[in-house]
Amino acid sequence: MGRRGSRKQDFTDVHGILLLNKPGGITSNQALQKVRHLLKANKAGHTGNLDPMATGLLPCCFGDATKVADLMINADKTYVATAVLGARTDTGDATGRIEMEKSVPDFNVRQIQQACDELTGEIYQTPPMYSALHHQGRRLYELAREGKKVHRTARKVHIHAFDYISINTDIRPMTVTFQIHCSKGTYIRILIEDWAEKMDTLAHLNALHRTQSGVFDGADMQSLTQLQQSDCPQQFLLPADAALIEYPKISLNPQQAQDLIHGKQAAVACGNGMHRLYDVDGLFMGMGKVFNKSLRVHKLFMKSYQQSQNADQIER
Repeated sequence: MGRRGSRKQDFTDVHGILLLNKPGGITSNQALQKVRHLLKANKAGHTGNLDPMATGLLPCCFGDATKVADLMINADKTYVATAVLGARTDTGDATGRIEMEKSVPDFNVRQIQQACDELTGEIYQTPPMYSALHHQGRRLYELAREGKKVHRTARKVHIHAFDYISINTDIRPMTVTFQIHCSKGTYIRILIEDWAEKMDTLAHLNALHRTQSGVFDGADMQSLTQLQQSDCPQQFLLPADAALIEYPKISLNPQQAQDLIHGKQAAVACGNGMHRLYDVDGLFMGMGKVFNKSLRVHKLFMKSYQQSQNADQIER
């Protein structure tokens, strides 16, 4: 018990967002917990779950930055996906067992891209049984592992771009690689199966790598190995407002800032909607909503704000 208590005391209030290059073979939460322990952060969360097989960009939020998760979860995503042709699996990817096989007809690049184009724009997808959605209190994948199938309602998603990258015919079965830019809630596994149907064959996902999530791209990702080898992994943290640059900014005077901190509304000359809030020194305070020139708090990031204030005073 004493050892557990000492470990807990090592953890502190760490605030910020770390862009992790999630490795394959572990869940998003397992990856998050590894980063959390490296940073010794009290509070952690991630946005945009990746399947264990998938790799790539996983924004990990710590401390006050966990409050931006709901504002990031709706972000568009971009993936590089590789499909194996000629076989469909029960999970839709390489982790499952082959359910059916079908010959692969001859086709050219133009036909590949044409099938992609037909699946671009607003489409409807029926969520797979192997998914984390709930049905009567249970995850669908739990029911699927028991051999059960239940009705799933088709959902509308938006495929902004679905582009052919390359084909590998030197191996059998052959593979095709795509780049896909899509809305939240898109199942790439289902998209690949639908594409294969248009090509008069079957396919399943063999590799999936996320390269973009909302305003973040893969340029600033860090691997677990890089973090483990760093003397100061906290140096890779981005401020919480880095995830919110799509929202307009409001600079508050001291009275407005105090009013919001104390739960009051403030009069502003801004358009309606969500805004980023900054104090007179340019320090990020949180998010607010404006309606009819009246600003009220959506979320205040007081711990990280006070930490920034202290750091600003020390620098002065």
